[in-house]
Amino acid sequence: MNSKEELIQTYQWLRQYGLNDSHSGNCSLREDNHFWVTPTGACADTLSTDKLIHCELQKKTTEGSSLDAGLHNAVYLANPSAHAVLHSHNPYTIALTLDGNDFTPVDFEGFYYFGTVPVIDIRFDRYVEEAPGRVSSLLTKHSIVVVRGHGVYSCAESINLAYKWVCSLELSAKTAYLARTVGTVK
Repeated sequence: MNSKEELIQTYQWLRQYGLNDSHSGNCSLREDNHFWVTPTGACADTLSTDKLIHCELQKKTTEGSSLDAGLHNAVYLANPSAHAVLHSHNPYTIALTLDGNDFTPVDFEGFYYFGTVPVIDIRFDRYVEEAPGRVSSLLTKHSIVVVRGHGVYSCAESINLAYKWVCSLELSAKTAYLARTVGTVK
C-alpha cells in the first residue's frame, strides 16, 4: 500500500469506527516539502487517491483542500518530525470536554499515553484565523489536542501512530464516561 492509499484507508477507518460522520474530519500525510490532504467536503465512503489535494509547505494551501489545510501546514512547520495530521470528531471526547476543562484520562493506558490532554476554546467566527497557530503550538508539546465542541487533532511521525492517538483518546473518554455513569469516578 502506498502512502496515499494509507491516508485514504485511515480517513475511512475514522468514519467506519464512528470517529467522524460521512463527510467530516480531515487527514494529511507529509512527504518531504509537501503534503497530501483530504479535500473539503470529502465523503470518506467514496474518497479515492486521485481526489487527494497536493499542498506545498510554507505556501498558500491549494484550492479545494480541506478547510483545515492551513492548520495541517502550520503543524508540519512547527513539528519537523510530524508526517501525519488527523482531525476527527470523537463523540465521547467531545462530550466530556464541552466544559472546556483539560481532560485527564482515568484509565492506565490513556494516562500513560497523554497525561492531561489540552482543551482549547476557539470561537466559531475566529476558527480559520486562530486554529492553525493555537493547535500547532500545542502539538509541539502534546501528541493530541481537543478544540472544545469541535474535535480532536493529532500529529505523529506516522499516520498509524496518529491514528492510534485518536483511537486511544476516544477509548479513554468512553471509559471515563462509563466510570462516571456507574459512579466509580466523578
